[in-house]
Amino acid sequence: MSTRENPAGLVVLAVDDEMAGLDEMKYLLGNNARVGRVLTACDASEALRLLRSDDPELLGRRDEDESIVDAVFADVSMPGLSGMELARVLTAFRNPPALVFITGHEENALEAFEVGALDYIMKPANAERVDRALRTIEKNKAQAAKGSRALEAPASDDEVIPVELAGTTRMIPRKDVRWVEAQGDYARLHTAEDSHLVRIPLAQLEERWAEAGFLRIHRSFLVSLPLVTELRMSSSGYSVVLGGGPSKELPVSRRHTRELKDRLVRAPRQGWGQQ
Repeated sequence: MSTRENPAGLVVLAVDDEMAGLDEMKYLLGNNARVGRVLTACDASEALRLLRSDDPELLGRRDEDESIVDAVFADVSMPGLSGMELARVLTAFRNPPALVFITGHEENALEAFEVGALDYIMKPANAERVDRALRTIEKNKAQAAKGSRALEAPASDDEVIPVELAGTTRMIPRKDVRWVEAQGDYARLHTAEDSHLVRIPLAQLEERWAEAGFLRIHRSFLVSLPLVTELRMSSSGYSVVLGGGPSKELPVSRRHTRELKDRLVRAPRQGWGQQ
């Protein structure tokens, strides 16, 4: 259990098949003032048994309308049922707890957020990083209490992309992405200030972000249409100029030119003004 008792605090379940990792997470959570109680499980199957239990003493249920456990901090790589598989089971719960992954491998970051994880902490975790995750959980819990959906900030339809930088997960809102550049099986997201490499093919982002106003203009480029300020023609073909930051000109391939022109004509429904 936790090292302090805080009846108003969060009920958190820590899951790790390695005892050293489980003890460390129990310590970090138990010594955080936001946490009222820490439960532990040595694998995902035991975690599910705890989460599905109807024993109020075991789980510290506060009332019938609240989730029994507020959050699960789980290792990704576990024998048997993995952390990712646990996440997929949790999505079927009526009131699923917030999920935070703890792992020593950054390559699963994108998949983690796709299965609904609220945060992704690289090992070795520290008190400050755990507290940041707990603050996000508290914020979402407060939003849920007001009748809103408990979503990770920013609370909108805008997708958030996790980017790993030296062991720190930075959240990049999709609305900040000006264009995306293909780099093999990876894609580089370009914002006004920086660029970030993510482990996802450009073709997958093209399909996933189509409804958000992104269009493929070249085999190597996907652009945010609302940021297109100019369509230029030269002897070598068409190109577009992007705003939303330092001016950037990108080539348009012949096969994508017609669709681009058509979309630009229909741009008023995406917030553009008619000429």
